Amino acid sequence: MYRGTLIRSGGNAKTIKGDKAGEYETAIMYLAPAAQSGMGNVCPMAATAGCEMGCLSKAGRAAIFNSIVNARIAKTRRYFSDRAAFMAELVKDIEAFVRYCERKGVKPAVRLNGTSDIQWEVAHPCVRYIKPKHPQQEREAHFASIFYAFPEVQFYDYTKITKRAYRSLPANYALTLSYSEANPAYAAAVIKTACETGMNMAVVYRSKALRDNMLYSGDAFGDASNGVVSTTRVIRQVIDGDETDMRFSDPRGVIVGLYAKGPAKRDSSGFVVG
Repeated sequence: MYRGTLIRSGGNAKTIKGDKAGEYETAIMYLAPAAQSGMGNVCPMAATAGCEMGCLSKAGRAAIFNSIVNARIAKTRRYFSDRAAFMAELVKDIEAFVRYCERKGVKPAVRLNGTSDIQWEVAHPCVRYIKPKHPQQEREAHFASIFYAFPEVQFYDYTKITKRAYRSLPANYALTLSYSEANPAYAAAVIKTACETGMNMAVVYRSKALRDNMLYSGDAFGDASNGVVSTTRVIRQVIDGDETDMRFSDPRGVIVGLYAKGPAKRDSSGFVVG
């Protein structure tokens, strides 16, 4: 297990499953979701998508220990109060995680938005000290994003911000759209984006049994009135998104089927379907 000040590995059941394959180890950063930090909103679509009530930030140990919640609030406040210092801390954390993975003989994977939806690909420059040939020749290098600073790391996230799917994302950053029926306009926007970009779409089903049934039949979402070939309806194969959290290894053009856990079991907003 890696334990950094911002990112940690070994604490998520799905990432542990993927890590057992022996190729990658995954570290995740958990912030205080939505506006829970009291200083800003790290999930701008939370109210629209209805996902705050069912957020997994309240699942597992975080539902038991207030210290975990308080630590996430503290991290998020550091992000809002001094972004440059936060990015410097993140660089050091990822550098340490990369060294940890090298010692273990595995590849590093990082999910920055464990309980947030920050657009890390824009307006988040960072500095990393590079050693080109010799340790004494260390020099400061400026990067437009954390992804360019760490080409040796595979980054991935879920997102409810559809415009991110249309950007030219770094090769080592994989995004998966997150679907919700809490708001018809939002649901339509996600479907349209999935159709136009081919990006995978994650869907949270009411139960494991319902999700498992879709693995055989596939599923469809949206308005069928314009015919099958349109941007208003998506019909796709469903894969088991709970088998592993390594979304960057998923085939393209699928529905990533998840089933409700923790507070999401009681969701009635439309975020959980079925």
